[in-house]
Amino acid sequence: MKTDIGEYIVGAYLKSIKDCNFIDYNVRIPGGGLKGLSELDVVGLNFKTNTAYLCEVTTHIRGLLYGNNQTTVQKIIQKHEVQKEYAEIILKDIPNIEFMFWSPYVPTGYITDKLGEIDTLQLVINQDYTSCINEMREIASKHTNDLGNPFLRTLQILEHLR
Repeated sequence: MKTDIGEYIVGAYLKSIKDCNFIDYNVRIPGGGLKGLSELDVVGLNFKTNTAYLCEVTTHIRGLLYGNNQTTVQKIIQKHEVQKEYAEIILKDIPNIEFMFWSPYVPTGYITDKLGEIDTLQLVINQDYTSCINEMREIASKHTNDLGNPFLRTLQILEHLR
């Protein structure tokens, strides 16, 4: 599957801010069958801190919505269950696992309230998403060498415009 720009944004954050040594996109649970159909959008591994970041990314710029509010929340919960299953199967030897949901625009109210109730899922949405982009802009403004991610490179170009 083709990597979406939103996934590259999250990969850029994991690389530049979370100092991940390894990042992969559209990762499937091995073994095929129905389990193999589910995927994790971005997986980052930081070997120094022994931390894995499992990220679901939804880049709906007009607002996160799958049909209606309840369906949207259920879909994110299902995706979070896939994250947890992947961690149990593949990452059982990694002590620090962070489950993240990234989206630039999630309408405030029912969806944000219900997603906020999921204790094991870190939300990087709305203002937090914007803050993460701004952190990367700061890093991009200080470097001219290719940082190994197309989004980071784009930020570098934008930050160095004359």
